[in-house]
Amino acid sequence: MYKNIPAEKRYCIRCILDSTVPGIEFYSNGECSYCKLNDLLEEEYPLDSSNNINDLIDKIKKSGKGKKYDCIAGISGGTDSTYTLYLAKKFGLRVLAVHFDNGWNTELAVSNINNTLSKLGFDLFTYVVNWEEFKDLQLSFLKASTIDVEIPTDLAINGVLYRVALNEGLKYVLTGISFRTEGNMPQAWGYGDGKYMKSVQKLFGTKKLKTFPNITLLSMIYYNIIRQVKIVRFLNYFDYSKQTAAKILEKELGWRNYSGHHFESIYTRFFQGYISPVKFGVDRRIIALSAQVRSGHLSREEALKKISEKHYSDKEIEADKIYIAKKMGISFEEFENILDSPPRTFHDYKSNYNFLKRFQFVIRFLSRMKLIPMISHKSKYL
Repeated sequence: MYKNIPAEKRYCIRCILDSTVPGIEFYSNGECSYCKLNDLLEEEYPLDSSNNINDLIDKIKKSGKGKKYDCIAGISGGTDSTYTLYLAKKFGLRVLAVHFDNGWNTELAVSNINNTLSKLGFDLFTYVVNWEEFKDLQLSFLKASTIDVEIPTDLAINGVLYRVALNEGLKYVLTGISFRTEGNMPQAWGYGDGKYMKSVQKLFGTKKLKTFPNITLLSMIYYNIIRQVKIVRFLNYFDYSKQTAAKILEKELGWRNYSGHHFESIYTRFFQGYISPVKFGVDRRIIALSAQVRSGHLSREEALKKISEKHYSDKEIEADKIYIAKKMGISFEEFENILDSPPRTFHDYKSNYNFLKRFQFVIRFLSRMKLIPMISHKSKYL
């Protein structure tokens, strides 16, 4: 059934991915390797059994016995993280919500966070990054001209979650990632590690990273294996639909929806809606929409229609360009020149990639044993 077929220009018959997606393979039944991965994950997180989620909740509550909280969970104000907290409350978990403030929150995101925590009764810990330091790092990644411009935020979020978990003596961190709605991003469309981040900052930055909550290879070993902090993709245990979740959150928490995918951050909005598709030719919506087709939340025709629609107007793009350039402390012309520089990849900079690739079998074993966060996509990129 899964005999490989040379991938010229072809399309998956089940989702909307095609042969332009890095690392994709096609099989004799017309489906792609991302669909096969989805089926493997469905076996790992079956929806016809409540044992998995009940066992997990029992373990989390047991680990939090005698402590103020059972676990922590990140919150951005978006659908995924908000619904994660909503479900955690339904299961009686005592959660400390953690927010990483990188200076790019929209007013709507802040409002959603405040409303959610007020209604659910959860405490909030906010880590406000040193803006001058973080701005310099983000500008470095823009100058590096890779598609990984959001890596500083991604690494910092995880770094803060791990640190807060250790400070509170907690073993479980809930995240709002779901393979049924988000899918699995190709490594070539978003790679990041602490060494890579440091190398980019050394080449293009002007400031030393004194307060940035970075994650290095050694710190990952310490957090996951020595201190045994577990990252739980909580929404994997549910038939999670963004559309259904949004309606529930609006009704019960006074939450308000955004105009686009991950548009709760101005900088992320610009990356998702402009930098990625315009500079790199990558419309990242295709991964999430394909996941929602596989999960039955969208028809293939609906997903193809959505991917063909422009969700970020020219007026919004120009306004965000002006705002971001000003906030970054550079002229509009300099910002345009940086955006127009030739695309590069993480392979052009120092990173842990070759080391991780050499030991990928060990990493996958540790992932399957749930000693480190799940490594879910078997591809040429690791």
